[in-house]
Amino acid sequence: MSNVSTDLTGKVAIVTGSGRGLGLAYATALAAAGACVVVNDVDEATAEQAAKSLTEAGGQAVAEAVAVGTTEAAERLVARAVSAFGRLDIVVTNAGVLRDKVLWKMTDDDFDTVVAVHLKGTFTLARAAAVQMREQGEGGSLILVGSPAGQRGNFGQTNYSAAKAGIAAFVRTWSMELARAGVTVNAIVPVAATAMTETIPAFAPYVEAHRGGEPLPDFLRKGEGFGTAEDCAALVPFLASAAARDVTGQCIGIGGDRLALWSHPQETRVAYADGGWTAETIAATWHTSVGSEPQSVGIPAPKIPGA
Repeated sequence: MSNVSTDLTGKVAIVTGSGRGLGLAYATALAAAGACVVVNDVDEATAEQAAKSLTEAGGQAVAEAVAVGTTEAAERLVARAVSAFGRLDIVVTNAGVLRDKVLWKMTDDDFDTVVAVHLKGTFTLARAAAVQMREQGEGGSLILVGSPAGQRGNFGQTNYSAAKAGIAAFVRTWSMELARAGVTVNAIVPVAATAMTETIPAFAPYVEAHRGGEPLPDFLRKGEGFGTAEDCAALVPFLASAAARDVTGQCIGIGGDRLALWSHPQETRVAYADGGWTAETIAATWHTSVGSEPQSVGIPAPKIPGA
């Protein structure tokens, strides 16, 4: 087991969408590890309150209220980190919104809004951060926030699934592009009781009981990897620390008691035809060759005991 430190004293982080929920948990964990944090939320009062909670706990934090998605917002966040704390070492692109609808009911605005926040918001901030980190010349950490929906697809989430799949592709591409600069790029794939997940009917009664002080059962914490926002938080300071300097280009799941490494897409079966394929030869061999074990899609339904 590595004894490399996960202390982040002297490091500076930006966490988007960190006024509440998972984002606040990430910001809190970074501050507890010693990092100075720029807390971001679209609502100024929420951002200020979150920053105050970090400082009252002994950390260093400032608030910057701005909606992510534009180059201007990204550059403003990086400038705030540099003006407040002198540098930038860590970025967590957590901000997100949902506009769930099935394909034939999804509007252009539903699609554009989600893609602008998740995908373009991640791109613009990562680009601005990469410029700053490369100028500093001391490396850094980009920690992008993915989702099981981006890994597997999810009914009613055309926009969200596409954006999160794009974020996984960002990880693979940017980890190569920023390797020489010593900047690691990884995605966390969290599963937690948040406003986005607690409305799932199978989870709802357990989340409600948890609010009343009852622990989440093992079948959720281990079997589903489902827990609290705080359960997901430890992965962020780890990925930002010296202990993870050799970890890059990865999508890592965390939730409840479970930590997991997601695979990247790769060919699973291959067949060959001398001189190339025709539609007829593909049809003749599909079910006995490459198509004999088709890949599954979607997020598996929770396995509820006794259900």
